[in-house]
Amino acid sequence: MTEFRADLLNGIALAYAGDAVYEVFVRDHLLAKGITKPGELQKNAVRFVSAKAQAYLIAEMEKDAFLTEEELSYFKRGRNAHSKTTAKNTDVITYRISTGFEAVFGFNHLTGKNERVAELATYCIKKISEQIL
Repeated sequence: MTEFRADLLNGIALAYAGDAVYEVFVRDHLLAKGITKPGELQKNAVRFVSAKAQAYLIAEMEKDAFLTEEELSYFKRGRNAHSKTTAKNTDVITYRISTGFEAVFGFNHLTGKNERVAELATYCIKKISEQIL
């Protein structure tokens, strides 16, 4: 894959990529747990990928000082981006925070930081899994 100049991409573009990247990790996790029925996959995936879940994860990352300064700047770029789409099942603030969350994944993915993407995804899946139990 070609490495992108993340500094030239807007927060929405970064979030667009990051949404897909994080979703793949969640899907792999659910399938590895033996969940195979489409309805159950969707129900379980929402626990990880909803705007509320992503806002919770950002709060946890901030509490644990898990994000680098660079990642925080890309989070803010995504959070502060003006989107034409609106939140479906949450408030605007939570939706914007989740856009920032996705921008962090997009930034790392598009700049070839695959180990960091995996580290972020593992952290997120663990945090949500602990919350579900």
